[in-house]
Amino acid sequence: MTDTAILERMEKRLAKRHAAERRFRLMGLAAIVLSLGFLALLLVIMLKNGLGGIDWNFLTSSDSTEPANAGVWGALKGSLWTMLVTLLLSFPLGVLAAVYLEEFAPRNRWIEIVEVSINNLAAVPSIIFGLLGLAVFINTMNLPRSSPLVGGLTLALMTMPVIVIAARNAIKAVPPSIRDAALAIGASPVQTVFQHVVPLALPGIMTGTIIGMARALGETAPLLMIGMRAFVATPPDGITAPSSVLPMQIFLWSDEIDTGFVQNTSAAIIVLLVFLLVMNGVAIYLRNKFEVNW
Repeated sequence: MTDTAILERMEKRLAKRHAAERRFRLMGLAAIVLSLGFLALLLVIMLKNGLGGIDWNFLTSSDSTEPANAGVWGALKGSLWTMLVTLLLSFPLGVLAAVYLEEFAPRNRWIEIVEVSINNLAAVPSIIFGLLGLAVFINTMNLPRSSPLVGGLTLALMTMPVIVIAARNAIKAVPPSIRDAALAIGASPVQTVFQHVVPLALPGIMTGTIIGMARALGETAPLLMIGMRAFVATPPDGITAPSSVLPMQIFLWSDEIDTGFVQNTSAAIIVLLVFLLVMNGVAIYLRNKFEVNW
């Protein structure tokens, strides 16, 4: 085979590779455009149907049988309480579990079973956690039904595996040289982990927390099982008071016969999206604030 033939074959292979790369870029761009198109369509429909229903009375009132008097404040306050309980339980427990599994746990069969179980729990349907919350927190521990406390405990069980997996990956990504340097200057293993490794892994941990909390904020199936679909006309004054949450309020209004609730449903969806954006914005700000380059 002559040099010219070899060169032609190489050019053809290179041209095929470049064509494959262009097709891949176009497929990726098409996927992004399609996703953004669906999101834009959802926003346009929701803004068209619900923007006119958002006023001060809607934002400060609770649920009512009359669509003109119904509002989201009770459900919004219930979501705030529920998310607070979820975050306070799932974040520290998830991070501590990830630290132990990644840094201190012995490599044996039992630890492997625990790791596989955590990975499987992250993929379990959310309604299973609702059944678990109903059986453990309400039927066994007799905690108040339809309360942010039980809702937060149930969502914490669902969110924790996501945080554990993300935190383990973030901790694993910290270079071993950081640990070696800290140990070399006399730091104990615990000091090395909590003063050097965890702060460097915090941005990745925050990313997993954002994903888990965003999923928990939009869940309805687990909360249906613990009774948070009840009609609650007054905002909750604590984590043990009966309450609803924004996704459940949207679900209840969408099932109403009165056409006046159509606008309320769209308006509540807008409030939920804004709540989600604000929560994610704060989390991203904290993640970027603690981000350290090495």
